[in-house]
Amino acid sequence: MILFKAFSALLSYPTEEMLQALPEIASAVTDSPLVAPKERRDILALIDELGRGELLQAEERYVDLFDRGRSMSLHLFEHLHGEGRDRGQAMVDLKRVYEEAGFELSSRELPDYLPVVLEYLSCRDIAEAREMLADCAHILTGIARSLIARRSRYAAIPQALIVIAGERPVDAGEIPAAAESPEALDRDWAEQPAFGGPTAGHPTP
Repeated sequence: MILFKAFSALLSYPTEEMLQALPEIASAVTDSPLVAPKERRDILALIDELGRGELLQAEERYVDLFDRGRSMSLHLFEHLHGEGRDRGQAMVDLKRVYEEAGFELSSRELPDYLPVVLEYLSCRDIAEAREMLADCAHILTGIARSLIARRSRYAAIPQALIVIAGERPVDAGEIPAAAESPEALDRDWAEQPAFGGPTAGHPTP
């Protein structure tokens, strides 16, 4: 499904190639019946924001959001296992799921990186995609909450994935603005029960 490829591209580290592909990505979002109207508007607003800025600005914003604290990490097992031993075994299990489906990772990619998960789902049917997204919906909810707290348009993507999974999206009106420091964000993250959901069996990221 091209929609998941589009989401994967938007959540990956920005490149000139990605910025040039924004019109195609916008078409995939607009044309997909899987995206609810509110999330579609919000994702298109994110695409417009990315398209109006310079690549360097997009890179800096991405690093500031996703690489400076655990609360918005796109490595999904980090939310469940931190850096513990269980994360390594979960990685092995998920990689095996990919391999059994004929999906190969490059040497630089970790299997629990959300853009990689979405790339995999773009090759699978919608029933499997919904099942996997439902398994990690509590993690996506936590990421969405943290992004909403930062007032980031990127929140629209996990929100859309939550809806596709059949779950209720986060009510943005109930999320207060967060402090800007990564330490404060991680403290808020640690207190959110959304990340305390049960660990489902694989293929759960």
